[in-house]
Amino acid sequence: MRGPAVMPRTPGRPELTRPRERFDALVLEVVTDIDERWSSRLGLVEYAVEDTPLVPDDWAGTVPLSSLVRGTGSRPTRLVFFRRPIEHRCETRSDLEALVLTLVVEQIAELLGIDAEDVDPRYTSD
Repeated sequence: MRGPAVMPRTPGRPELTRPRERFDALVLEVVTDIDERWSSRLGLVEYAVEDTPLVPDDWAGTVPLSSLVRGTGSRPTRLVFFRRPIEHRCETRSDLEALVLTLVVEQIAELLGIDAEDVDPRYTSD
């Protein structure tokens, strides 16, 4: 097959985005909006997406969806989202958007020491 449905418009770049790229874009959209609102209080925060968390072989708890590592000295705070566990818990795109928003808001609220409802008006504790 040939044509616009198969051939990319830009050589070397796939026409359709991969699930990983769509997830990264979603996280970036949510994080950018909230980070702009709270940047004066947050300081330097690195945001990252990893496929899965590294857990020990004897791990008995649930798989984490995100990880917050507070910065020390010159090291920035790091907030990591784990794509596969998050996607596994969502059936639809709207579920995925809601879960990513919830994770970002709750982690930022913990970092700032405020209620999650105060971080973003779209957040609901349901």
